Amino acid sequence: MMKKQKYFFAVCILIAVNCITGCYEGYTGSEGEILKQYLDPPKLKELVDKPKVEIWIIDVRPEDAFRKAHIPTAKNFPSSRVMERLGELPKTQYLIVTCETGGRAQMVIRRLEKAGYTRFMNWGANSRYFNVYGSVSE
Repeated sequence: MMKKQKYFFAVCILIAVNCITGCYEGYTGSEGEILKQYLDPPKLKELVDKPKVEIWIIDVRPEDAFRKAHIPTAKNFPSSRVMERLGELPKTQYLIVTCETGGRAQMVIRRLEKAGYTRFMNWGANSRYFNVYGSVSE
């Protein structure tokens, strides 16, 4: 009986971790479906290598975390300050939003939605990119 309980507990933890880190990955605004083509790391790498002026990668982690490592070409809009910086985020811009796990990105996306933004996608954990391609630091 004890072995079954341990197994059940381990499965529950795996499900919880998956939900925390991946539930919002790929969530888009009403005009953000086009961004789903960049959801896989190799496709995002293509965008990093050949940036499109109408698409920004937005990292919502704190400034110190961003300075240590970020996806090349990403812009830093810390979640704690993004709402006071809306003037720097045109609603016409397509935004690929990322953070450590996707949870913080989703929190920012919810705020952006309330402010009228529709062209975005939650890319999820930036570690998906770092693990394959590395990162840049300042």
